[in-house]
Amino acid sequence: PARQVSGLAEQLEERLFHLYGVHNELIQERLQELAEVMERVAQAETELRQVCRTVEAAYHDLCL
Repeated sequence: PARQVSGLAEQLEERLFHLYGVHNELIQERLQELAEVMERVAQAETELRQVCRTVEAAYHDLCL
């Protein structure tokens, strides 16, 4: 019986270790995706600032 329990514990440990690895991989992928999205948001922000400056300059020129 003790050997059976030991064997089952070992199997459970292996299974948990495998699951942990799979979850870890998924988390890494999600973090990578998030980093890419944040990068795109930062680029969009920069582009919007440039558009705002252009509109501001055009408006300024029109009013003068």
